[in-house]
This record gives sequence, C-alpha cells and structure tokens, in this order.
Amino acid sequence: MAAAAAGAGAGAAQEKQFPPALLSFFIYNPRFGPREGEEENKILFYYPNEVEKNEKIRNVGLCEAIVQFTRTFSPSKPAKSLHTQKNRQFFNEPEENFWMVMVVRNPIIEKQSKDGKPVVEYQEEELLDKVYSSVLQQCYSMYKLFNGTFLRAMEDGGVKLLKERLEKFFHRYLQTLHLQSCDLLDIFGGISFFPLDKMTYLKIQSFINRMEESLSIVKYTAFLYNDQLIWSGLEQDDMRILYKYLTTSLFPRHIEPELAGRDSPIRAEMPGNLQHYGRFLTGPLNLNDPEAKCRFPKIFVNTDDTYEALHLIVYKAMSAAVCFMIDASIQPTLDFCRRLDSIVGPQLTVLASDICEQFNINKRISGSEKEPQFKFIYFNHMNLAEKSTIHMRKTPSVSLTSVHPDLMKILGDINSDFTRVDEDEEIIVKAMSDYWVVGKKSDQRELYVILNQKNANLIEVNEEVKKLCATQFNNIFFLD
Repeated sequence: MAAAAAGAGAGAAQEKQFPPALLSFFIYNPRFGPREGEEENKILFYYPNEVEKNEKIRNVGLCEAIVQFTRTFSPSKPAKSLHTQKNRQFFNEPEENFWMVMVVRNPIIEKQSKDGKPVVEYQEEELLDKVYSSVLQQCYSMYKLFNGTFLRAMEDGGVKLLKERLEKFFHRYLQTLHLQSCDLLDIFGGISFFPLDKMTYLKIQSFINRMEESLSIVKYTAFLYNDQLIWSGLEQDDMRILYKYLTTSLFPRHIEPELAGRDSPIRAEMPGNLQHYGRFLTGPLNLNDPEAKCRFPKIFVNTDDTYEALHLIVYKAMSAAVCFMIDASIQPTLDFCRRLDSIVGPQLTVLASDICEQFNINKRISGSEKEPQFKFIYFNHMNLAEKSTIHMRKTPSVSLTSVHPDLMKILGDINSDFTRVDEDEEIIVKAMSDYWVVGKKSDQRELYVILNQKNANLIEVNEEVKKLCATQFNNIFFLD
C-alpha cells in the first residue's frame, strides 16, 4: 500500500482512478429451465437488459456451475463470491432455488505507459467481500419490504407476475446503488438511536399510546427524530430495512428548512391556522384538495410467519417523524387523513419542540469539547444500535467519512477477522502515517476506534481506548 502511494506522487498527473462499478445484476431459478433449449426460462431479471440473449444464458450457466461445484466441498454453505482479475461476483440464495448475483468491476488505476498508451491496472484486493455480500442481501430485503417474497409473487400470478415485479423494482433500485461509498456500516445495517432522557422518552411513549388509541386501525408505530430511531413496534429485522428506506430514500426527498423551537412563525396558509407543522410524507400532498389521492406505499413485514401487508403512513412535524402502519385491507380515506392530521399534527409539533429543547440542554451540559483525538464506530448486535463519529454523512450516494479510505478498509478487515471467531477479542493495528486502529468485540458489541497519535505506543493506545469506553459507553443508550 505504502509503496503504491509513494510511487503515485511522481506519476500522479498521468494516473486516473476509477471506483468499483456495477457490471451486471441478475436473478435466476435453475428449476425453471432444466432442459436444454429452455435455459432462457431460468432468467427472471437481468441488468443490463440490452445484453445479448446467449450471453445472459452463458453468464447464468457459469454461476450455476460455480455454485454446484463449490457445493461438493461444503454442501450446507455454497459459494458467496468469486474473485477474478477484473471483477468480483457475489451470490446470494435468499429463498430456496432463487439466486441473486451481483457482478462488480474491481477499481481501476489507469496509467500512461512510456509510449503514451494507457495501461489499466485492476485493484484486485480492494473490495471487501462482506461489504458487497451485505449490499446484495439488502437488495433482497428492500425488494421484500415493498413486494413480499418471490414465492408469494409466484403464488399470486406465476413467473410472469414475479418478472414484472422484479423489473419494476430493480430497474429503479439499482440506480440508487453507489458501490464506491459502501463500507462497514453496510455490513451492520444498524439503526442509529436518538439519545434521550427518561422523561422525554416517557412523553413519546405516552404520545404513541394516545395515537394508537385514537386511531384504532393503526397496527404498528415507529417514531424517529433527526433521522434517528426512538421507538418502534416492528420486529427488528423489519425495522432495520424500513429504517434504511426512510433515512436514505424517503426523508432526503423531503428535506426542507426545518423550523426549530415553538416560537417560530406559524404557516399562515394552514387551514384554520391550526398552529402545527404536521404534513404527510406519504399519501395526500394537500388535504384541502377534495381530489387528493390517499395512496400509501404498501409494505410487507413478518414474512416468515404471519406475513402482514400494511399501508405505510409517514407523518412529520419539524424534525420528528411518525410511521403509522395499518392493515393493507383497509383503504385510508381523505377523511381519515384529515382526522389524523388534526389529532397528530398539533401534538407532534409540541413534542418535536420538547425533544429539541431537551436535546439542546443536554448538549450544553456535556459541553462541546474540542475535536477529540479519536473517531469510532460502535455496533450492538442485540438491538442493532449503531453509532459512528467517522461518518459525517452517509446516504446511498455519498459516504462522507472523515478518515482515509485505507483506514476504512482496515476496519473492514478487522471485522472479517471478528466474524471468523465466536470469542471476544481485541485487535490493534498500527497503520501508515501515525494512525492506530483498534477493534474490540465483546458480548455482541463491536467497537472500532481510529486514533491519531504520533508517538503513542501500544500501552498508551490501550489506555486511550479504555478511557473512551468509560466515557462514551457507560450509559450511551439507556435502552440497553
């Protein structure tokens, strides 16, 4: 690494770097075209679609062969990925016999040779298997959230319906995959929780109870503030993917200058000046329009057992957002939406101000200390809680990390090591340019710390991390 970086300085002017890119993505089921001449029937979705038919069949056939071949060595755990010089293929079997494959081109460095011709070098060791395998699993989870399982589509309308659903969903979803900004956080797929004092938490709890009582058709509720989760009635795995959808897709589409505090001017155009900021992020745009459409996205949860279809109503006031989920067999009317608006709007506005005030008080008490010497990522497997001071912003298209990509890769490598063993352990790495990277795993929790201390030794680094654990993780989530 260091050598490559050192040599890069001299010829940097002629050197171009290209990040990893999605080459192809396909879904197939080997049972659908078992005989010769029927191979095309196996393919349920293929991107890019313009690829010639025979090449699609060839690529699917190759993946089938690799999976079958590796099965002979480990029948219970077939291949997860295949490394080649130019790309890397990832395989996932989310449902029996349904295979999803993602082919990612390795990052490229293009150099000028002496005779002026470009020379392409593939960076074969840059991609972390676990990160991209997780991205592929997320693709399935996100599809399932909005469409239910592959099997259910087959039951509802056969292969034709399944193909239509896959085409409709993945055609759009694949455009949102930005592979160069995937990292450790994609492996965790965690949830960032909003730190709260007990009093405010109880206020929110009582607000949710009141709402569920007034709006009796509500089955599940989730409450978020500042894109962080405070309360959820859903199962963890469902909330995890819904959280990803809300924070990376729905909320960013509706960003507006949020007014904080209660004394801000009330929007004059509100009907009857209801003194609140509530609005629907899904469903009707304007409640005064008698023609307003009350269409809400449908989501599927608990697909392993009860298999529930729900309408997702997301309602927001200032920085607080509530998700109400109601049975999909009930079609919400405009009257219901207006009633929800008049009940939830004013109370949520007041609650949002309370949380904001409390948050600012807490911030003042803890004091804004100077930029600490360390940055960290924390993840708890039990409640999926995640906290990162390394990421300034993480959206699908941007992963703004405040550290060098090489350090992010070390974090990924440490995480891979942790996966191999079940015991608690600690790994300390001295990286290039004065950085120390520490990974700790204990009792379902993982902590990764990056320290920038010039002349520190192992003992001092260890002390720093102990101090960090004492101050940051003593009572980080009172939910723990």
